[in-house]
Amino acid sequence: MSGAVPSVGFVSLGCPKATVDSEHILTQLRAEGYAIVADYDSADMVIINTCGFIDAAVEESLDSIGEALQRNGRVIVTGCLGARADIIHSRFPSLLAVTGPQARDEVMQAVHRHLPAPHDPFVDLVPKQGIRLTPRHYAYLKISEGCNHRCSFCIIPSLRGDLVSRPIDSVMDEARILVDAGIREILVISQDTSAYGVDLGYTTRFWDGQPLQTRFIDLIRALGQFGVWVRLHYVYPYPHVDEVIPLMADGAILPYLDIPFQHASPRILKAMKRPANRERVLERLARWREICPHLVIRSTFIVGFPGETEEDFGILLDFLDDAQLDRVGCFTYSPVDGAAANALPDPVPDQVMQERYHRFMSKQQTISANKLAARVGQQLDVLVESASEGGFEGRSYADAPEIDGLVHIDTADSLASGEIYRVEITGADEYDLYARPTR
Repeated sequence: MSGAVPSVGFVSLGCPKATVDSEHILTQLRAEGYAIVADYDSADMVIINTCGFIDAAVEESLDSIGEALQRNGRVIVTGCLGARADIIHSRFPSLLAVTGPQARDEVMQAVHRHLPAPHDPFVDLVPKQGIRLTPRHYAYLKISEGCNHRCSFCIIPSLRGDLVSRPIDSVMDEARILVDAGIREILVISQDTSAYGVDLGYTTRFWDGQPLQTRFIDLIRALGQFGVWVRLHYVYPYPHVDEVIPLMADGAILPYLDIPFQHASPRILKAMKRPANRERVLERLARWREICPHLVIRSTFIVGFPGETEEDFGILLDFLDDAQLDRVGCFTYSPVDGAAANALPDPVPDQVMQERYHRFMSKQQTISANKLAARVGQQLDVLVESASEGGFEGRSYADAPEIDGLVHIDTADSLASGEIYRVEITGADEYDLYARPTR
């Protein structure tokens, strides 16, 4: 042991939902008196929270495990890849333990077994909001685990199970703690945010004297009471999502929706087992924009799905033209071990996938550039992230952290990270805006 206080190194990989799992483990470690260190040499043990969704993520996780074993030697593995323990054990037989996702208790049992806790835990060293891996001014709020969909390219249900929603009073208690700690932005996440509460039969719970049903609209309306930015991720375009658009128009929550459409061709959507319809989606987007003209839509798509023809891809490009989405990510199809899509016929050659990817991104870049150019001359509130050369970088309501663009603020003034400032937009490119503070 490196010192009187046992120390743990932590590597967190994967999506924001995995980040929240990491925060829960780190909070428990700190509550029990363990020190959290940032390097292998001073750590008595290393925990790696892995991702196992696509091949690139699996390889990154395996590389991280190998590096930790080489540089430290005492390693516990958890997370989505941990659900496939046979793969990990066969490659790394010397690991101390392997657990699946959402396994804080199992991880802590392994830690206790191989690195006993201090005799006097320093609970007072843990802030009430727990240990966070995000900056002080924003935090992810995970409202459920698992997913009831069975998309053919996805193995999340086999890794994390069916939908399990948190009781609404528990979610609201955590949100209040975050706001009291100074959080300026709450990012609501889950595998399927708009399905929140369906597994609980929309049970009514009481919070702060209010009767709240454990359902999507009640939760979002209640979160809007805190007066901070509330951003919604991973929302399916179900009809009941219509109910949140007026809240966005009224300023209760950010007018921003992250909707993973994945494709637009009816044939490919059917092969993906996706609950979506191109025409209804376009109609819904039009209605939403009528109610809330400044609404921003982010989405992700897959090109090169097995069986995707040039005609299917053309339908997807046409959808981009029609939908005029603000923020878009694109991935080439990658087979995932255990996914039903692996058995589909007519795989798309890698070269064709790459060519379609570049055509897709070229079209979306033009759409994005035009949309951002239209903001020149507007005034926006910007949440400052950090200083940069010649000024500061921040995000507007249209920009989720790490996945969307930035607002570059040209100023000699001193702006505080985590504070919101009013700026005037002076320029734009394909992804970012440029601004100066208003006087």
